[in-house]
Amino acid sequence: MLRFRPAHWIALLALLLSLALLGGRGIWDPDEGRYTNVALNMLDSGDWINPRRSDEVGHWTKPPLTYWAIASSVAVFGPNPWAARLPAALSYLLCIFLAWRIARRLRPGSEDQAALVYATMLFTVGAAQLITTDYVLAACSTLALSGFVEARFGAARPRAWIALMWAGFGLAFMAKGPPGLLPLIAVLAYDLVMPGRSGHRVLQWSGLLLFVLLALPWYVAVILNNPGLFRYFIGDEVVNRVTTNEFGRHGEWYGWLSIYAPTLLLGTLPWTPALLRWARALPPGLRGWWRDPAQRAADAAWLLPTLWLLLPLLVFCLSRSRMPLYILPLFTPLAVLIAMQRMREGRGLPSPKWLVAWCVLLLALQAAVAFWPTHKDASKWAGALRTQARAPIREVVFVEDMARYGLHLHLGTSTHIEKIALQPVPQSPFNRVYDELLEQELAEHEPDSVWVCKQARWPEIRDRIAAAGHRATPFGGYRDRVFFRVDAAPR
Repeated sequence: MLRFRPAHWIALLALLLSLALLGGRGIWDPDEGRYTNVALNMLDSGDWINPRRSDEVGHWTKPPLTYWAIASSVAVFGPNPWAARLPAALSYLLCIFLAWRIARRLRPGSEDQAALVYATMLFTVGAAQLITTDYVLAACSTLALSGFVEARFGAARPRAWIALMWAGFGLAFMAKGPPGLLPLIAVLAYDLVMPGRSGHRVLQWSGLLLFVLLALPWYVAVILNNPGLFRYFIGDEVVNRVTTNEFGRHGEWYGWLSIYAPTLLLGTLPWTPALLRWARALPPGLRGWWRDPAQRAADAAWLLPTLWLLLPLLVFCLSRSRMPLYILPLFTPLAVLIAMQRMREGRGLPSPKWLVAWCVLLLALQAAVAFWPTHKDASKWAGALRTQARAPIREVVFVEDMARYGLHLHLGTSTHIEKIALQPVPQSPFNRVYDELLEQELAEHEPDSVWVCKQARWPEIRDRIAAAGHRATPFGGYRDRVFFRVDAAPR
């Protein structure tokens, strides 16, 4: 049956892998909890312009497109992990479809393999179960390159497809800022090295105007309303992330090798052998493209995805901020190249039995992750708090501890999460480590608040609260933490 209608079976397989166990576990902190918390604050407050970690603290490390997607999904499907992860799953499905379209244009006949490769790679399936900005970015940048491929390899309306490309880049810029434009390097390089091109249609005014209209209004609005924010965006979120290890993201000279090599080799399973065969044949191909314009023209279908993969990857390797998910947008050209390589070798789609076995393994891994006991699961923290508090919870205050922002979803969207410090610490006003100091939080006298601290620091924190004229009363705990409430001390 797979032989007769492969595209339909691939689509059903992708739906199963992306949606079946999407809500099988709670929100994991810190990353899933942080993104979900910001999106819920937008939904609660009605302010969709200013991302906020809490009522007092903004969250400016990422543009808002992912938060908008999560908030919209929760508004439609309710406050649950499935809805919060749905934007990532839909981005995965869109990337599969776009990989199919791109491969069909570049090498007709390889499209089903490209879709299947993307749908079943270990990294792409795993990332589809995570709340992250990187999958939304991957979908937007893949949309942009799909428009470029249609313009260069299709037959009709190239200007319209270039406009779509710029729309994709505009959305990518709203998903993660300047990293969303990295595939543009490959686009410009491809046009530059292809023989016989007298101009670059990618710079058409209609497309650039569309990019400006999609990408810039939000940045202009928040920068005008927040003095100093532009300097933070450029200095911290661009320059420092690229040139320093300030954020502790594997900035050592060998960090690119320790992060990206395993991601590429293990993340492309079970298709890694085809990737290695393509990589082995790459050096002579590059020499031929460098020396012979006619060879570049003949191999245009190979040259474009190769540039799309290698040029952004080089930038990621040179940058001193490195994480596996950063290269998720590069798995689309990887899927296309793997499919084209297998087609060149005369390899067809794998047998249905082999494919079913691999997909069962992927689903088993997803189920194992859902049942894996970890302190990161905010649903377990929420269960412990509900059981032991036995009273409404409107706010959870973490004192000198990692804030579990996933509690915002699991305890109810009206619950607020804060992180406070005992002593002042140097911090950027646009990327604060702590929301406020202990004494400031005590002065607010907010009702129905639950406080959390590490058990080892409980005596110190209890005494500090007493010295401020309040009384801390413990009522339970979870994972070496103390749960307590704070009241005014009796006179």
